[in-house]
Amino acid sequence: MQRRLAVLLGAGMLLCATGAKADSDLRPSGKLLLTEGVSDIEGSAGGGVATWAVIGGYETRDGIGANVHATGIQLKDFQFRSWGGAVGFYDRVELSYAHQEFDTQGTGLKLGLGRGFTFSQDVYGAKVKVLGDAVYAQDSWVPQVSVGANYKKADQSAVLNFLGARDDSGVDWYVAATKVYLDQSLVLSGAVRATKANQTGLLGFGGSGNDNYHAEFEGSAALLLSKRFAVGAEYRTKPNNLGLKEDDWATVFAAFAINKTLSVTAAYVDLGEIATFKHQNGAYLSLQAGF
Repeated sequence: MQRRLAVLLGAGMLLCATGAKADSDLRPSGKLLLTEGVSDIEGSAGGGVATWAVIGGYETRDGIGANVHATGIQLKDFQFRSWGGAVGFYDRVELSYAHQEFDTQGTGLKLGLGRGFTFSQDVYGAKVKVLGDAVYAQDSWVPQVSVGANYKKADQSAVLNFLGARDDSGVDWYVAATKVYLDQSLVLSGAVRATKANQTGLLGFGGSGNDNYHAEFEGSAALLLSKRFAVGAEYRTKPNNLGLKEDDWATVFAAFAINKTLSVTAAYVDLGEIATFKHQNGAYLSLQAGF
């Protein structure tokens, strides 16, 4: 984890240096701090576990922006890791990638999988802004609205089949709406996601008794206490396809922008019951670098 974090942050600094040397009309950095969100666990711009309608990077409609991230969540019995990046084109289109790992640690022995058995998946995302502007359309009640998709490919196919998953790959479709109220220093965001994913896809897609898409909700609210510091909460609902109880997720977070190059997000997360192990809560930490 430490080596990957160092590589990602190094790549982020390289991206920032490249952006600083580029002509200002190609990569202008015009967004307000924190209003682009942070990198969610699927690699897109969002609030951590929830996707927002904003486009990643600090570019405006005249430029290109990018970021990389590394995220770790230490739970009571498991550990989650994610790393990846996103590129925003002209504040209109976002392409993203994230690699996720779910480490069973010592709990793997109790599950009969072996100590440190790890589920992982790759997530490829695309998001397009279709109307509104989350920040600069302050004279309008219309939020920024984006539509997007995530293609997810999980490993450990044999284990996923044993658990009852229908597939080891799938596509999530979503529509998200985000609005920043500058006078109130408030950010509100919501999304509806059509998904078959079990534990976001780490445990495959669909189940032996249910292989239909479910409409699930993701919501975020954040208060900008200063131009560099925000606190907030998130909630994400989940489907139940495998016969194993899959609880909704909730977080309380704090995000600090050191500058437009680096930001850090810390959170308390409650992921409920996972694989019959209850009270999976713990600490979330994510670092992001970009321009």
